[in-house]
Amino acid sequence: MRAATPALPMTDEQRSILEKLIRSHTAPHRDVLRARALLMAADGFANTRIAAEVQVSAASVAAWRVRFAEEGLVNFAAVRPGRGPKPSIPAEKVEEIVRLTLHEKPDGETHWSCRSMAKRAGVSSSTVQRIWAARGIQPHRVETFKLSSDPQFEEKLIDVVGLYMNPPEKAVVLCMDEKSQIQALDRTQPSLPMRPGRAGTMTHDYKRHGTTTLFAALDVLSGRVIGQCLPRHRHGEFLTFLKTIDREVPERLNVHLVLDNYATHNHPKVKAWLERHPRFQLHFTPTSSSWLNMVEIFFSRLTDKAIRRGIFHSVPDLINAIENYLAAHNADPNPFVWTATTDQIRGKVRRGRVTLKAITA
Repeated sequence: MRAATPALPMTDEQRSILEKLIRSHTAPHRDVLRARALLMAADGFANTRIAAEVQVSAASVAAWRVRFAEEGLVNFAAVRPGRGPKPSIPAEKVEEIVRLTLHEKPDGETHWSCRSMAKRAGVSSSTVQRIWAARGIQPHRVETFKLSSDPQFEEKLIDVVGLYMNPPEKAVVLCMDEKSQIQALDRTQPSLPMRPGRAGTMTHDYKRHGTTTLFAALDVLSGRVIGQCLPRHRHGEFLTFLKTIDREVPERLNVHLVLDNYATHNHPKVKAWLERHPRFQLHFTPTSSSWLNMVEIFFSRLTDKAIRRGIFHSVPDLINAIENYLAAHNADPNPFVWTATTDQIRGKVRRGRVTLKAITA
């Protein structure tokens, strides 16, 4: 497996300067591109990913990284002789487009499109797209988020990320969760197969044939998943799955379970079972922080590859499809590599809280 790209070392002061630059309405276009690329590099993104996001070549991103590592922000805006594109968009026009995008809306609509902004600003839609891409402005997208209010956020964060980055010896680290209410959906008419020039089709309406709940535990080191479909997700089913894990994991190994704060995980009968099985140790993620549990990545892939397009005439059909996906996954497991350090995560959360406080003040 290819090694993860190391994060570009950057001080808080340098980050602050670059963040102000990408929000600038008057900064040169190429400086904004470069600032955004460096910030992504500091967050640990690979050069190819940065290049795709910023719409420059990977070679340019690599050169910017090297130059920043050598010179920092000294002569940041200086353009070397004979290099760099000649400006073709007046700074005033760039400022106008950015201002309109961030602070106004088109009549009767919630957000701008490239075409509506191009018509308003009197430029081409490709010009608008380049300006937005350079500054990371995406009016068509809305991402959901929630900052954890858990008073023990940092302690739990350090505990969980520590398990990922430095797993204990003679133990297995399992990321465990339930994917509840998976629906067995049948289509009202037969689907049409994919053909050259035409995508496969299925009806938009469906029949419901019941649900199942998948309990899954992802082995952080190997990528294998212990999975079991059960009718519901009460404490009884959770105990059943704990017993399954107990049978699957060799007795010589301790079991570290990373899981959320769902009430059934703290049920008195669950606690009693755990006291009788001291090799099990539970590590809870902070509230509103499901992104810290790597089994969520597996659930996302399962949904995309085996469930979303599936046609299931009954719950047993659905369970059979899930079990087939589990078997195929475990036949060639590929572990997910955790790269974000606790310092990087705490920095992002801290900046998010500062921003929220400024907006709500």
